[in-house]
Amino acid sequence: MSYRVIQLDDMLVNRANDRHGELENETAAIGWLFSHHLGQMRKLAEDIVRSKGLYEPPLVYQEGSHFVVYDGNRRTTCLKLLADSKRAPNAELREFFVNLRVEWTGAFPDRIMCRVETDRDEIDEILYRRHTGSQGGVGQSTWDDRQKATFVNRTGKGGKLNVADEIETRLKAAGLLPKKGRIPRSNLNRLLSGEAFRNRVGISTAKGRFEFIRTEEASLKALARIADDLAHRRKTLDDVWDVDKKSEYLNELDTEGVLPTAADLLTSGPLKSAKAVKTVGPATVPLASSAPGNVVSLGASRSSKPPRRTKLILHHDYGIAWTGRLQRQRSIWEELQFKLDLNEHPNAIAVLCRVLLELSVDNYIKQTKLTTAAENDALVKKLVACAEDLNTRGKVDKRYVEVVRKARTMDAIVSVDTLNKYVHSSNLAPTGEHLCALWDTFSELVVNCLNE
Repeated sequence: MSYRVIQLDDMLVNRANDRHGELENETAAIGWLFSHHLGQMRKLAEDIVRSKGLYEPPLVYQEGSHFVVYDGNRRTTCLKLLADSKRAPNAELREFFVNLRVEWTGAFPDRIMCRVETDRDEIDEILYRRHTGSQGGVGQSTWDDRQKATFVNRTGKGGKLNVADEIETRLKAAGLLPKKGRIPRSNLNRLLSGEAFRNRVGISTAKGRFEFIRTEEASLKALARIADDLAHRRKTLDDVWDVDKKSEYLNELDTEGVLPTAADLLTSGPLKSAKAVKTVGPATVPLASSAPGNVVSLGASRSSKPPRRTKLILHHDYGIAWTGRLQRQRSIWEELQFKLDLNEHPNAIAVLCRVLLELSVDNYIKQTKLTTAAENDALVKKLVACAEDLNTRGKVDKRYVEVVRKARTMDAIVSVDTLNKYVHSSNLAPTGEHLCALWDTFSELVVNCLNE
């Protein structure tokens, strides 16, 4: 730890702040802070002007020639906009910061005293302990449950289950521990901090316990390779720091044939290959899985009435690795999962569901450079092309591809034509039941497309 005076221009508002998860860039992070905490940000800016500076140094980590802010992003943002109001997200805020800057007396600080940490694990320990109280927006603000979950999913800290301990126990029993060196448990927990990454190596903790979702032999083979890479420092903290780095490493292992495939799916136990079926009106719809390979439970038995579904996307962990480029998709996803009620907002849900579906397949086409589909193709063609490509890569089975191909049907409830009519037709009104049928059919495709 050291304290240094750093040029304000050399400080970067963290695009991967745990308040919002990974966004595309610093500009997006600044915009998020004002769109979600407008009142607090204005109060904080006014307080900084009255105080003529910051009371507490921002916590930063050096990356190249810049210093990324890990604590103090709101304070740093306010200073940056006071220094250059053109960076404000809209005209009203630009005027606000122009007027506020006029009130500043004396020299404006273009150099800021910062606490510089060189150990990223130490930064996470500091963050974990700091966010406990708020002072109406002027002091540090408390993380809500979703922000805490983002922190746990990024770092692997604070979870009830120590995944690294569970893995080491199973590798030891199988005689697969690294021959030399000890497994850096913190790095292993960080790599497998989210369900999306755990699923790729064939394990899950979705039910609060460690389970294999692929054959134990295939999963242990992948875990042994990862443990060996970490123990021999072929991969270090820098290689598992954020979503992009984790995905890059796992993609390397996938290319080498190290990770489990669809052929290794368990046919009994916690996950089964058979899909549940739900009847909706005249259509019988196979329910897509809540995460690749998972089975969505229909809930109660016939003797008990299942709880009424109020949101299009169920409150499950679908195992999506939210990278910065998926900022728009994530925003829509969270509106559909947490905010919009099926009974009160069916029209808004129908439109957003259609947008999310297209943005997801466009992401897949772009990331995989899929030559059989283009972004300007009709949606139904893109859906089928993506499903077929996922099948060739062992991500979905042939039965699911057939389900997606039926999206070409022009008169069925579960079809792209129906979804398009919900958006464009004045004669067809969406209902919560039909929207759920559409989502439950296409959700597996959406999750796979977002995870590219």
